[in-house]
Amino acid sequence: MKRRVLFVDDDPNVLQGLRRMLRPMRHEWEMAFADGGPAALALLAETTFDVIVSDMRMPGMDGAELLARVKRDYPQVVRIVLSGHSERESIMRSVDTAHQYLAKPCDADNLKAVIARACRLRDMLRTASLRSLVTRLDTIPSLPQTYNEIVEELESPDASVQSVGRIIARDVGMTAKVLQLVNSAFFGLRCHVSDPAQAASLLGVDTLKSLVLSVHIFSQLDCTRVPEFCIETLWNHSVMVGALAKRIAADQSQSRELCDHALLAGLVHDAGKLVLAANLPDQYTQALEQAHAEHLTLELAERHQFDTSHAEVGAYLLGLWGLPDPIVEAVAFHHHPGLGATAFAPLTAVHAANALASRLSPCCRDCIAEPDQDYLAAIGLGSRWPRWNELADELMAEGVSQ
Repeated sequence: MKRRVLFVDDDPNVLQGLRRMLRPMRHEWEMAFADGGPAALALLAETTFDVIVSDMRMPGMDGAELLARVKRDYPQVVRIVLSGHSERESIMRSVDTAHQYLAKPCDADNLKAVIARACRLRDMLRTASLRSLVTRLDTIPSLPQTYNEIVEELESPDASVQSVGRIIARDVGMTAKVLQLVNSAFFGLRCHVSDPAQAASLLGVDTLKSLVLSVHIFSQLDCTRVPEFCIETLWNHSVMVGALAKRIAADQSQSRELCDHALLAGLVHDAGKLVLAANLPDQYTQALEQAHAEHLTLELAERHQFDTSHAEVGAYLLGLWGLPDPIVEAVAFHHHPGLGATAFAPLTAVHAANALASRLSPCCRDCIAEPDQDYLAAIGLGSRWPRWNELADELMAEGVSQ
């Protein structure tokens, strides 16, 4: 089935250029072109679209206002900004309405890749209502204590980017959000960064203060709505998986970039749990209760409740936010690595670290205590499991929280 993509720009020359540039995609996409916000909304009222790509600076209704309307009325649509220089105020308004921000001029292959990737990710969630819910999200909820810490730090006259970066690096939701902003072109910083503290440094204290205190890019989880869900346990587990995944990758003599991706993928591999717990608390409580009563992994109980699991939910959202493919793959398949990489990758490291972290902390019911040995054997790493056990023990002895 062809995907439907809507392009919006008030400049007819830009629209004509997009038509010519994307003509080779006509066999895969049904494309429509609107010369402004009102025309785009009229088309959306008549036709179901998968993706909207909008300019930011348009007279009357600008891109931020248009995408806010789309987010509210058509939450299943992936929202991408394709724009040249915009005022800071407009950019701030688009942070919680756009999934990605691409700068003009945009390479044709890059634009095609971003749209195609968004369409592929949609297929991960088979339930339309869940797709709409996740596509509408602009935050992953944080630990209440961590949220209060960062607000207090940013409100302090002596706020430092180092302190802010350290706080962000301790939280799944904050880490994912700042990496979305840095790895997209929202603030003209388009660069591949996988370190949340570095991302905070690139954004700077003033920008982060505006984003957190005015735009509210972070939120906190109301733990009372899912009393059986312990966010502290999840975070401790995520820290362990991230640290161990990086150590496994380094022990395999992988590149610094792959090691960094393994660390980040480990930190955010369970982000989908936060999304489900925060937005569907009653159903998630049922999944937790079913897992406990029937001695199931939480992943299987989630599939009974949602026809998907936290792995796909997290991967879909992080992919929409533009995080690198190796990280999205690791999040998507960390329980079933045979569906992903066919050689050592962040997925391999996260899958192994997840299993080892479960062995070290049996209270983490969701994880399996043994890895997929068939997968490890297929990629020639079946003999490495004892060594990775040693790395896990060393990490625990060094005091990494679990």
